[in-house]
Amino acid sequence: YFSETHGITFRIQITMKELLDTDLLLKLLFHLPVNYPSILPDISVNSDQLTRAQCMDVKDKLLEQAKKHLSEPMVHELVLWVQQHLKYIVRQSTAVCSEKNPLSREASTEDGIWMLFLHLDHMRAKAKYVKTVEKWASDLRLTGRLMFMGKIILILLQGDRSNIKEYLILQKTSKVDVDSSRKKYKEKMISVLCETKIQPQHARFQTFEVKDYSTMDELQKEFEAAGLTALFVEFVPSLLK
Repeated sequence: YFSETHGITFRIQITMKELLDTDLLLKLLFHLPVNYPSILPDISVNSDQLTRAQCMDVKDKLLEQAKKHLSEPMVHELVLWVQQHLKYIVRQSTAVCSEKNPLSREASTEDGIWMLFLHLDHMRAKAKYVKTVEKWASDLRLTGRLMFMGKIILILLQGDRSNIKEYLILQKTSKVDVDSSRKKYKEKMISVLCETKIQPQHARFQTFEVKDYSTMDELQKEFEAAGLTALFVEFVPSLLK
């Protein structure tokens, strides 16, 4: 994906042999801003064979390496580096998880501000639903956006990890919408697209706002302004299919 004003975003998939006793497919998403390599790329790491924590460790290590190559092209170097070091990162990550007691591990992952990205299938009782989401966000001191673009409905939230978890419980257990016969029912058509710790390159939303977008480009600009282009490219275009 290329844009003259917003840089370039592309995926790289690496298959690693003889790791975790199975073939491991590592999916890397790089967003290179227009002034790359003077600015670090935004990197997203995913793999069905790794835990979310292990993917975060790989991403953190890649960003550390990227800082060493600032002001020079680095993607090829980063891909080579991760091919050579992935097994060590995974082993180290697994060892750290098992060594720390559960309480200290939990505390270490709870630190900082987290982000939750949700996709809703529909809102039949839209006005009531929107008011409820606004109240939950306010009560839990969460900032972000409730976004409408055509039939696409997205919720992007930022806040304390415990409050993010509490929001998700409310969203899944409260009778917040109505079915086709207008009876109240619990939200079942919800997808958690991403739940992760906010990175330094991500902007913090100061308020929670409900916004309508007339085009996909308009919606994308909202993500780009928040340093979340990789998140947009990874999840949103596929919702149109």
